[in-house]
Amino acid sequence: MRLRKKWWARPEMENSPYVITNPKDNKGSWNKVFDNDNEIYLELGCGRGGFIKEKALAEKNINFVGIDLKDEVLIYALKKVEEQELTNVKLIPMNIAWVGDIFGNNEISRIFINFCNPWPKLRHNKRRLTHSKFLSIYKNFIKPKSEIWFKTDDIELFNDSIEYFNDSNFEITYLTYDLHNSDFKYNIVTEYEAKFASLGMKTMFLIGRLK
Repeated sequence: MRLRKKWWARPEMENSPYVITNPKDNKGSWNKVFDNDNEIYLELGCGRGGFIKEKALAEKNINFVGIDLKDEVLIYALKKVEEQELTNVKLIPMNIAWVGDIFGNNEISRIFINFCNPWPKLRHNKRRLTHSKFLSIYKNFIKPKSEIWFKTDDIELFNDSIEYFNDSNFEITYLTYDLHNSDFKYNIVTEYEAKFASLGMKTMFLIGRLK
């Protein structure tokens, strides 16, 4: 579905202390952005912010960074963060393709990838956020033994991602093809996930830990 342009969204985000519009300036010093030394978790494609809001509320001793490209979507995430006054959240409007330019060595402790674009055409596979190309980028800024939590409802993407993780020096420590009927107790349902689960679509999930 095509999003209607919200011309007021970018000026509002630029004036918010929760939004970082110049993230490259903070490479290697994100602890100063949050004014503490707590671990930082990263959500790639945070959408309307339901997931990051719930995570930040549940884990106040963790800092969270959410990235999304579309102002028209990210403005809703900002509203949720502002309503809860979540000082442990920062949002970044940018193309995730440049994520390697904004974090320094060992700055991120965990990555969440929820229902990313499956890019089904073979010539577009390298755009997948779980592709080996991206995993190699993440390894430049995640800590040793860090985890990537990945959810999708696309079985081709999921099966290919298993190979990407295995080929990129990640150990898959948890895997299920039906998350909602599994024994995993820490799932937070995203807006997208709730909508399509109600239609009978299964959510697949894995945790990849850097060896």
